[in-house]
Amino acid sequence: MTERSMQEPTLLLLTALADAPRHGYALIQEVAAISDGRVRMRTGTLYGALDRLLGQGLIEVAAEEVVDGRARRTYALTDAGRGALAAEAERLLAVATEAERRLSKVRSMLTGKAGPDRRPATGGGLT
Repeated sequence: MTERSMQEPTLLLLTALADAPRHGYALIQEVAAISDGRVRMRTGTLYGALDRLLGQGLIEVAAEEVVDGRARRTYALTDAGRGALAAEAERLLAVATEAERRLSKVRSMLTGKAGPDRRPATGGGLT
């Protein structure tokens, strides 16, 4: 992958495949669970993303079988996919940590607690 951040559907799909191979319908359910129902992938979006991830070498077809007369593919992460997911998780953690650090600093200022960067208030303006 490049140094660009992942789009959310890619991140969610790779995360859904991180612990076990899954077929399409299971991926749709897993993405909904991971996102707490916020993201509901449509079938067309899912298979377009899976084709792209296959082309990028981030996932592979782990198995193919016929279920109820229909072909079912099961997808799994490749080593490259695991590496890309780990790098993105690390990037997101670093950003979230910095965001929390900055928010904590502002919270301290708002509650009046002196922090390392907070200077005590002076007596006012010019006299």
